Amino acid sequence: MPRPETADGPLARLRLERTPTRALAWVENPLPGPVQVQLDALNLRGVVASPTLPVRKLLPAHGRALVATLIVADLQAGSDFRLRLDAVPGDPQARPLQVVYRLPFDAPVRVDQGPGGPFSHDDAENADALDFALPEGTPILAARAGVVLQVQDGFARGGPQREALGGRSNFVRILHADGSMALYAHLKPEGVLVRPGEPVAAGQRIGLSGNTGFSSAPHLHFVVQVNAGMRLLSVPVRLAGPLGELRLAH
Repeated sequence: MPRPETADGPLARLRLERTPTRALAWVENPLPGPVQVQLDALNLRGVVASPTLPVRKLLPAHGRALVATLIVADLQAGSDFRLRLDAVPGDPQARPLQVVYRLPFDAPVRVDQGPGGPFSHDDAENADALDFALPEGTPILAARAGVVLQVQDGFARGGPQREALGGRSNFVRILHADGSMALYAHLKPEGVLVRPGEPVAAGQRIGLSGNTGFSSAPHLHFVVQVNAGMRLLSVPVRLAGPLGELRLAH
């Protein structure tokens, strides 16, 4: 499934302001919604970090924050350091509301893989996902109103090779008012019709279905997720169409 770091542009950017005695580690959030970051040290030689690493921080939309200060312990002895920055979209304090989502397309419903499916719904961030079989190019609609948080539209290939194609699908991620996020994945090349920061209404066209990334046939991968503390976690959803609420056979 698509991962945050594969989206068009990074989730967060690390900027270092250096002087002979210290380095200030600033982190910038380029997204139109919250991002949680974790700064860790891969190597610290002759340097003291304040606060002690690793450290986590929540950045608001388009926010910038000083995450850590690295102080040289002894100028004569020399120093060196290497840092790692990880980022996950969303606010870990968000609590999703119990709402009924509309179907993200106007077409006959066929579920190829349901929650907990063994092909690709076998991890925490996709456990509650639904794969809807759709002909390539089917209009994809926002299942709920929100703001476009991320898009990825740079991939053309698709296939069942997880190692080669996992995380390499075109997608749209929409942030909802309660802090949850809906992911619409495997869109066709040039099939993303919205851009980050754009408000969308429920039922608005946001993309075209496809078969990019780790995918065995054209379909829409739909999942609602929350940030569970530097990791994405899927949550169960209720979906309804013209004939009423969708009920899955078990």
